[in-house]
Amino acid sequence: MEMTMHKPYVMSLAGLDPSGGAGLLADIKTFEAQRTTGLGVCTALTMQTDDEFLGVEWIPPHRIIAQATPLLEKFLVQFCKIGLVAHPDVLLEVLPALRAVRPGLQFILDPVLKASAGYTFHAALIRQWEAVLPYIYLLTPNYEEAIAMSGMPDGEQGAKKMAAHCAVLLKGGHRPDKPGWDSLYNGNGHTDFQPLSTDAFPKHGSGCVLSAAITASLAKGMHLQEACAAGKNYTLHYLQSSPALLGHHHF
Repeated sequence: MEMTMHKPYVMSLAGLDPSGGAGLLADIKTFEAQRTTGLGVCTALTMQTDDEFLGVEWIPPHRIIAQATPLLEKFLVQFCKIGLVAHPDVLLEVLPALRAVRPGLQFILDPVLKASAGYTFHAALIRQWEAVLPYIYLLTPNYEEAIAMSGMPDGEQGAKKMAAHCAVLLKGGHRPDKPGWDSLYNGNGHTDFQPLSTDAFPKHGSGCVLSAAITASLAKGMHLQEACAAGKNYTLHYLQSSPALLGHHHF
């Protein structure tokens, strides 16, 4: 018997991590666990495990667009999460092309500047990121990424600066002053989300899971602040799922 219950379609543009802990595979797992239908577009082929990064092969912009276009033509996708890309210039080519196919498509960007194993992907200029931000609905940087992308001396100031262009969720995992606190900045000020528990284990790809969970929540009709809270709650359960670097998604 065919199921008729509608699940929103959600898209991920991200790198393929063979371990499944981060990137495209982690996004799809999160989307499905959040009762949405995940569509995936590969932006990079990586060679890595949960604790070692060995290399990357980038997918050029025209091939990213070619993967996404038939999906956007067929499925009603309103929210798209973006992870690892070769350079901000890739987004300047890809995002307008995708929005031309699916007008109103909203992008959630989780900027991946460096692998947790220490591999640096690129060191783009601040003005190059500034050109991308007007296309973005929500940016989810960690503390160091907010500094690198904005040129400000600390992450909070960086998030405030970038919030002039889009909403910014400053993640708390690397915050020296408020560890575990996430802060949502927009034109109306900011909202803090306190740590839900200290009983959690570090995970490979936890930032991917958070942004994907927020994207799925937005696709289900939640307002941004509500979606950020729901994403934080889902990520906590993921962090608590295993003491290993690879966690488990509960369907």
